[in-house]
Amino acid sequence: MIRRIVLVVVLLATIAACAVTRDATSARASLDELLGHLSGDFSSRAQAERDPAYFEVLLSMRPIWSNRSDGPWLYVEQAIAGSEDKPYRQRIYRLRGEADGVVSEVYELPGDVLRFVGAQHDPAKLDSLDPAQLLPRSGCELRLQRRDDGSYVGRTGERSCPSDLRGASYATSEATIVAGRFHSWDRGFDASGKQVWGATAGPYEFVKQAR
Repeated sequence: MIRRIVLVVVLLATIAACAVTRDATSARASLDELLGHLSGDFSSRAQAERDPAYFEVLLSMRPIWSNRSDGPWLYVEQAIAGSEDKPYRQRIYRLRGEADGVVSEVYELPGDVLRFVGAQHDPAKLDSLDPAQLLPRSGCELRLQRRDDGSYVGRTGERSCPSDLRGASYATSEATIVAGRFHSWDRGFDASGKQVWGATAGPYEFVKQAR
């Protein structure tokens, strides 16, 4: 009887270990796939040409700090076309796998952020920066889930991301990510729930540019 109990315990432990290994492998695969989708230069030119309500925005994302084991990390830069030397957004993202998807954490850069402009093409600009120096945007992380069609879809919490831009009280972000395309809808709302910044009709549609 004791031998049977021991065998059952060993069998259950083996099954559990295999399940954990499969989950870890699946999470790593999702991280790698999403990193591949996000890495590159994107443009909303096609959308801007057909709809004047949208600007032509250039979006660049590149992996950084590849020697670290707590990533993947990405440097992110957005600018209106023609003003690439003065991007309106510079961020660091960290992708983190969870049982039900991938979390994209958002961090602000410290100090004079313009010194990092162009770091997507010159990563040496970030060599002196350590993750401990970053400013976390708590509540602004995106929680992404992989759909059956291979896309990743997610958003921030309803009112979890604080913002004081243009009279806003909080901001929301929604994203749909597939190979070659990245749809992003960032909006700011005042305390009453009235939208005060961001596109009103729908997300910005970014298309990955050929290298």
